[in-house]
Amino acid sequence: MPSIARLALGASLFLASRAPLATAATTTATSLEEGILPSYHYGAAIGVECMNRSFETGEHIEDAKDEIQWAPFPICNETGKPLEFHYGVETEVNCTIPMIDDPFFHLLEFYIHSDAPLSCRLPARPPAHVETVGQKPYEREYIPLVFALAGTLQKSHLHISTHLNVLLHSTPKHHIHPHDSGVLDSGAAYSTSPLSHMDGSYTRRLVIGDPLPLSFSVRWFPTPALPKTEGKVEWQGMGGHIYASTIFYGLVSFIAGVLVSGVYFFGILLPKRLRGRGLGGATPLGYGLNGVGNGWGYSKRID
Repeated sequence: MPSIARLALGASLFLASRAPLATAATTTATSLEEGILPSYHYGAAIGVECMNRSFETGEHIEDAKDEIQWAPFPICNETGKPLEFHYGVETEVNCTIPMIDDPFFHLLEFYIHSDAPLSCRLPARPPAHVETVGQKPYEREYIPLVFALAGTLQKSHLHISTHLNVLLHSTPKHHIHPHDSGVLDSGAAYSTSPLSHMDGSYTRRLVIGDPLPLSFSVRWFPTPALPKTEGKVEWQGMGGHIYASTIFYGLVSFIAGVLVSGVYFFGILLPKRLRGRGLGGATPLGYGLNGVGNGWGYSKRID
């Protein structure tokens, strides 16, 4: 019996000594797996794909595997390529679709009426270039990006808001990824000033055969949450921005502060101090141009 007990105790000690090694091996494997997964670097191009829809019904189209068909965004005149954004780059992107044909015109009617949304997507990560032996190949994941396209419909034409804001969020940084790399978390896109078609500043009257000039204001955020400071939203995205309006308002505030301080000092504070001294009335100084005093001073006290 003693020998059996010693054998059981030895086996327990052996397994206990091996447990940390097994845990460490699991942790290392997980870290390696996270490190192998690709991430975007600053400025990397991210192509936009949109859901293929029927221009007759607005319903999405499926392939032979009963999966939704996705097609690249229409080609932009400015680049000769479909619409794309660049990771972390806050900028204005112009994309002019050369000509709106009849099917696309009817799709725009669905989008504006919200009968069918302009549903697009962005790959959360770039394609993988490394595969792990014995593991399932990496399948790209996508985040939805629905363009809330606004406008008004008429019998012979439509008005469409040509400017859209695009807000893109990244996942929080992981310590094994470089500072300028990241993974997409979520996004949103929406038209601005859709009711300004009367003056034509942000919308365009469109008929079949016209070009469609779109402009996108792209802003990035480093986390899924909007940044806040003491409950107030900071409009800074991934980096600080100083606009001309900020400098103007700062300068106006500074000048106003100087004027108010000057009026208070010379109109209220200084006269009170002069009256409080009791040094007599102010008299000419007796020097200046042609012997005429050009300043003011205190008269001498007569004992």
